[in-house]
Amino acid sequence: MGDWGFLSKLLDKVQSHSTSIGKVWLTVLLIFRIMVLGAGVDKVWGDEQSSMVCNVNTPGCKNVCYDRAFPISHTRFWVLQILFVSLPTLVYLGYVLTIVHKENKLREHLQSLTERKRMKLPKYTDDNGKLHYKGNLLCVYITCILVTILFESAFIVGQYMLYGFTMDPLISCERDPCPSAGVECFMSRPTEKTIFIIFMLVVACVSVVLNVAEIFYLIGRAAVFRRYRTPSVSDEDHKSFSTETFC
Repeated sequence: MGDWGFLSKLLDKVQSHSTSIGKVWLTVLLIFRIMVLGAGVDKVWGDEQSSMVCNVNTPGCKNVCYDRAFPISHTRFWVLQILFVSLPTLVYLGYVLTIVHKENKLREHLQSLTERKRMKLPKYTDDNGKLHYKGNLLCVYITCILVTILFESAFIVGQYMLYGFTMDPLISCERDPCPSAGVECFMSRPTEKTIFIIFMLVVACVSVVLNVAEIFYLIGRAAVFRRYRTPSVSDEDHKSFSTETFC
């Protein structure tokens, strides 16, 4: 789990700048994917090639059969999936930290002034450091979620295209240097491996559902915020506010 420590710390920082649904998504990512992958999957999947048994002893045959059945091992595939899915969130974290730093500096500057009417006020944070999802921040947040959904869906489809969603205990192979009559290889612990495949698939689908729910939550929250602010602003300000709230 030490290899995932740095990524886990970064994702943990995102929680303080995410919605409640985003916090649930990060929990799913950290606990049900990273921790499971680091704690249990390697022990289950570490023997898929070494314990594979073929009905011939031709040198190199078992290697080419394994390479055909698994162009990339499941564990490395899931590692890539976690890294790609986490990437948009880390981009959002960098953007938020930049905004918070700039607005904290601006707030410190405002405290030293007596006349503030003509000064630019903090736009995305309040005095307690709470974020307001509107304008460019809302656009970046939703864009990062959409990219996450795209990556997650692509990996789900990719897993189906490469291996399917179950572990077949029998693998047939007719590649050189195997005999032309065909070779049959048998995987170790196929049922246990299938359980982990289905588990990771379910977690990926839950992740997509949470991301879609968060997009609707952000849009609905921005719409409600605009509705309550509308009566207190002029037409010109309302037009500007609407554009700012919805990107």
